[in-house]
Amino acid sequence: MNEAGGINNLLQDQGYNAWLSYPELPQGSLQEQYVKWCGAVSVTETDDTVQAALAEWKQGVASMLGIEVQVQAEAALADTAANAPEHSDGTSAGHVIAFGTFGSGNPLINSVFAEADIRKVGREGFAIRTSAEHNCIAVGASAPAGVLYGVFHLLRLIGTLQPIAALDEAVNPVNSLRMINHWDNFDGSVERGYAGRSFFYENNRFIGDMERVRDYARLMSSAGINAIAINNVNVHALETLFISEYLPQVAEIADKFRVYGIRLFLSVNFAGPMQEGGVGTADPLDPGVRTWWQNKAAEIYQVIPDFGGFVVKADSENRPGPFTYGRDHADGANMLAEALEPFGGIVIWRCFVYNCKQDWRDRKTDRARAAYDHFKPLDGRFKDNVILQIKNGPMDFQVREPVSPLFGALTQTNQIIEFQIAQEYTGQQRHVCYLVPQWKEVLEFQTLAKGEASPVKRIVDGSLWGNRHSGIAAVSNTGNDINWTGHLLAQANLYGYGRLAWNPELSAEAIAAEWIALTFGSNPEVADVISRILLDSWEIYESYTAPLGVGWMINPEHHYGPNVDGYEYSQWGTYHYADNRGIGVDRTVKTGTGYSAQYIGSNAARYESLEECPDELLLFFHHVPYTHVLHSGKTVIQHIYDTHFEGAQRAEGLLSSWQTLKDKVREDLYVQVEQRLTGQAAHAKEWRDQINTYFYRKSGIEDQASRTIY
Repeated sequence: MNEAGGINNLLQDQGYNAWLSYPELPQGSLQEQYVKWCGAVSVTETDDTVQAALAEWKQGVASMLGIEVQVQAEAALADTAANAPEHSDGTSAGHVIAFGTFGSGNPLINSVFAEADIRKVGREGFAIRTSAEHNCIAVGASAPAGVLYGVFHLLRLIGTLQPIAALDEAVNPVNSLRMINHWDNFDGSVERGYAGRSFFYENNRFIGDMERVRDYARLMSSAGINAIAINNVNVHALETLFISEYLPQVAEIADKFRVYGIRLFLSVNFAGPMQEGGVGTADPLDPGVRTWWQNKAAEIYQVIPDFGGFVVKADSENRPGPFTYGRDHADGANMLAEALEPFGGIVIWRCFVYNCKQDWRDRKTDRARAAYDHFKPLDGRFKDNVILQIKNGPMDFQVREPVSPLFGALTQTNQIIEFQIAQEYTGQQRHVCYLVPQWKEVLEFQTLAKGEASPVKRIVDGSLWGNRHSGIAAVSNTGNDINWTGHLLAQANLYGYGRLAWNPELSAEAIAAEWIALTFGSNPEVADVISRILLDSWEIYESYTAPLGVGWMINPEHHYGPNVDGYEYSQWGTYHYADNRGIGVDRTVKTGTGYSAQYIGSNAARYESLEECPDELLLFFHHVPYTHVLHSGKTVIQHIYDTHFEGAQRAEGLLSSWQTLKDKVREDLYVQVEQRLTGQAAHAKEWRDQINTYFYRKSGIEDQASRTIY
């Protein structure tokens, strides 16, 4: 390992260094510009985070430019800050990169940035400026984490071949909370994990591989992540002890995270007072329960002073919660918030709440309604350090869902959106499915909560309602596979999530281009092929799996592979209600579950109307005959046939495209992607055949193109 982490020998890398592999840059005018500026660096602070930034800078410059960075002495800094044209020996003062916190004593930072510049920089932001007067590119920040983000930003500019001779900007993250939720279990398994086992735990013990934990923190920080919950929201008995018996080990991980600007969170069991002992109830209004949690919070902050807080899944899928005691979610969340409040901690309360034991044969029963029905009536009742974590859609991370109607409905409650980087229903990191376009679509959705200018992104960043706490969370897709994500191209989702959480205005195309350049280098042919693979992949995956928003046609439990009647509760009927006449879920007010009414204004009217409902969500909102004609002019059944045939063909095309890069991409990276795309092409045909055969036999309607359907 090198000093900033990662594997030195690229031939042994296998994707471990991901977007921090710092590929060598091509010769040319930009490379010459970088060499001119980057040979010397001035850093005067000994803070661990600033020193981590220095180590990162030295490693990145050495790898990309092949030069060794010289750390400039303070005397030389004073000369440069005074704009001395020559040193006392007559040599040129030269160019230098300077970074540090405002007012830290670095004369270059103090000279380049005025008070007006400093006022533009938030707690985690940074300013960056090329100063011809001082022969300096300065990165200044209010806090050490901002310095680190600024150095990653400058390295990203260089790695993507951007000019640096005229930089002048203040950069702040849009979202204050940019969080990863791990679903790692203490036994080493990872719920919905598709990249190996946990790198935190194995056999009910902490592994203690702090080098890998540090390297993970580097990757997350470089993408803009500032919070990580390290254990599964489905907390098991032994994991309850993370807040007591195993606190020293948890604190060791927190120490590594802290250097990279990341606060550690823990998922907790609402029934902790009963499971860990001493209290015979978990009633949130019981004084003994409240005292128990207050004592636990004090113990945690004693050893982890910057502890972020608790993530809670309660009263859903057999998890304990306040319902047992006749209390509601506000009662439960506020009790925990009260315990954390003196220390600045927050409670993140998940809104994934539904009754998994209800009778799904009743067509008025609708899981999609559950989150809104539970939490809309509680709006305004939560303490100020409670955040509701709302899944992007009303169901469960399907390849296509409408946006959750809770966004726009809660006007007095802190809230964050929850995405799933782990591809539970989108190929499980065996299929490539670049999810940033999906997330962009969700964030841009107009909720109409304050008229047209009310997109989801303005709700989750806190600006629409003036929330104190806001942001974005996502389920991790990492494990102990050497490349972190199983499928190398799935790294683009992890990187892309962080970048989008930092700045939702970035395009999916721009994020993909960054990741490709930072991972594979600057070859334009390589960039073009990989970009097309990524940007086409969501549409391709959807086309051979889930027609028109119906979803769920996967094997139950493990959720991989086609099973048309495979919804978790299929013992009570299929999710999509297909019969020999038609398909789809009636969620209208007029004849169905009434779910469409949870939306605001014209959104509710559009989804309610069979004529106006968008094709891609038709079967989510309506039950229609197979002969129903879509806006595209095709019938529903013909659309199913066509998309599944075309999707399988396009999946094969992904493999063919990748194979054009043989000998243009490092062999250790090329081979692993080729293997995954080969498997995807074969599996897409299986999807095609099972789905088309099912609906051909259901409907009895021939394919207009006379293709073979068994």
